[in-house]
Amino acid sequence: MANLLNGTNASKAQSGQMTLTVLGCGTLGTCIVSGILSSLSDLQQPTLRSKTPSGFTTPAEDLPENIPRRFVACVTSPTSARRIEKALSTLTNNLQILQNENVRGAQEADVVLLGCKPYNLKAVLSEPGMREALRGKLLISILAGVPVSQIEETLYPSGSDEASESEQRCKIVRVLPNTASILRESMTVVATSTPPLPQHLDSLVTWMFTRIGQVRQVNPALMDVCTALCGSGPAFFSLFLEAIADGAVAMGLPRKEALYMAAQTMKGTAAMILEGEHPAILRDKVSTPGGCTIGGLLVLEEGSLRGTAARGLREATVVASQLGKGVQGVNGTRF
Repeated sequence: MANLLNGTNASKAQSGQMTLTVLGCGTLGTCIVSGILSSLSDLQQPTLRSKTPSGFTTPAEDLPENIPRRFVACVTSPTSARRIEKALSTLTNNLQILQNENVRGAQEADVVLLGCKPYNLKAVLSEPGMREALRGKLLISILAGVPVSQIEETLYPSGSDEASESEQRCKIVRVLPNTASILRESMTVVATSTPPLPQHLDSLVTWMFTRIGQVRQVNPALMDVCTALCGSGPAFFSLFLEAIADGAVAMGLPRKEALYMAAQTMKGTAAMILEGEHPAILRDKVSTPGGCTIGGLLVLEEGSLRGTAARGLREATVVASQLGKGVQGVNGTRF
């Protein structure tokens, strides 16, 4: 396999056959692989080009030096194997599904995506031969609430032979996609590394996760609040959407229509903000003097919507930080 960490590429990676292995290929792992495969399919089409002011044309997207073109999905049950076969087999001939063979999957990989359940972390990474299989490779973790330090301690316990030999270790990157990955609308957060990732690996990670949405990089210390905002956010937004639709139903609108209209209104509002409109300015534009909008806004403010929403996110952040430390039963017992 290619040693991606120091930039020396083995022949397989040079020939475009970089292998991505997903350890625990669940819904998110399947979405990520599906997004990459769709992009590979698009690359086979005539390249879209855009004109520069000088009149020259340039490719619409710069590709990393190497991208995955072969895939290994590791699962534990025949049911999961059939699910992945159904979801991905029509997109590629370069997919191998392994059942209960995680070490073999890691051995065949250039890049490993860790997608098992967080409580299975130790069982997966402590399997005999796993540490050796990951040596010198890029390990991307999408495990919610699990910091890089916990993964490092699992792979390289204090006092082990490789605990002090950094050149023998794999490079671990923590990434947080969210549930909208299924529609390729994820807000994915990547924790920056210390020392920084080499440019070719940084480009690879960014490219992989822009296949399923948008990507931002943050300091690892901010991953808990990002977990609350981007990971729990869809639940928070869904609660408000459902509540406002309930109000419309109470006033006579059929529920199906109310949910559709509320969702489209939320989608359109989000699109305007993403285009640069500040929420406060947008709110002011809609609030005509003496109108229905300002009347409704005042009721929401009287109910402390802003403070309650902010407090909910702060609580989710604290709970995420505790879960990341292995604390159990955090909700309802913290104070």
